[in-house]
Amino acid sequence: MATSSPLPPTPNRADAIAALVDPQRRDLYRLATQREVTRDDAAEALGIPRSTAALNLDRLADAGLLTVSYVRRSGRTGPGAGRPAKLYRAAATELAATIPERHYELVGDLLAAAAERADETGIPVRDALAVESFAAGAAIGADAGRLEDALAVCGYAPRAGGAASADLVLENCPFHVLANRHTALICGANLELVRGLAAASGDDRTPVLAPAAGGCCVEIRTSAP
Repeated sequence: MATSSPLPPTPNRADAIAALVDPQRRDLYRLATQREVTRDDAAEALGIPRSTAALNLDRLADAGLLTVSYVRRSGRTGPGAGRPAKLYRAAATELAATIPERHYELVGDLLAAAAERADETGIPVRDALAVESFAAGAAIGADAGRLEDALAVCGYAPRAGGAASADLVLENCPFHVLANRHTALICGANLELVRGLAAASGDDRTPVLAPAAGGCCVEIRTSAP
């Protein structure tokens, strides 16, 4: 059975969402979701100075909320055609902002892929979820390189372990609410995901289940217990 590529975790960009705190930037963003706009278009639509529109549009573009392209609206080319207009459009890329960081879209994708695998192969859903979770971890780990980087991409907030047995403690659970409601199922998937991260990054440390209040149910040990 061919396994579809897992969805990478949606970037957690609280800094980008913070750019929309300003009411004027929110209005500019809404305008750019409806159509491509130039600085002149935006200034006229909102009744603000062109320089203010330009500053705020560029702030939204720098935050990844708008894309930028250039076009000569006169249709002419060559000398004398004038400078191309800078066009702004709302970016199609999804951004998320959760504090602490959560990635429910990732676990949702894993559960959907597991249900499909179970239907196609007849294996129990829990077994299918373990396979899908490990495969997703392997894909993410291969892209990230180091285990610590892969863990950070997924929102685990790894830090050096304080206990003698733990090399890395994962301070955040990216699936917190679901892990509380469906602990055995989600923590099992969590463990397989982290095992996949470790395997693909070439790290010989061992992810193990070690539930602790306020953090992830998985920790990374230099050797298995």
